[in-house]
Amino acid sequence: MNKPAVIQLRLPRSVKDGVERWAKLDGTSMNQLIASAVAEKLSALETVEFFESRAQRADLAAFDRIFERTAGAPLGEGDELPKGYRRSSRKR
Repeated sequence: MNKPAVIQLRLPRSVKDGVERWAKLDGTSMNQLIASAVAEKLSALETVEFFESRAQRADLAAFDRIFERTAGAPLGEGDELPKGYRRSSRKR
């Protein structure tokens, strides 16, 4: 493990009390709980960034062409378009 960074952290009393309570229930230290919570938040932010970058590369016209094709195997259970799906008015 990398050498840990030491930071001073100011928390509202209510947040500190919640951290203390959940750390005790979890059987971990407050430090471990805070480190895990920060790591979880970073993971969520990285995931959003990943999917936003993927969405920018999406070819929506190709998506529509794929779903309009009739060749190949029939749709399997769960492959249907969701109820209320409406094709957008994108130019092709």
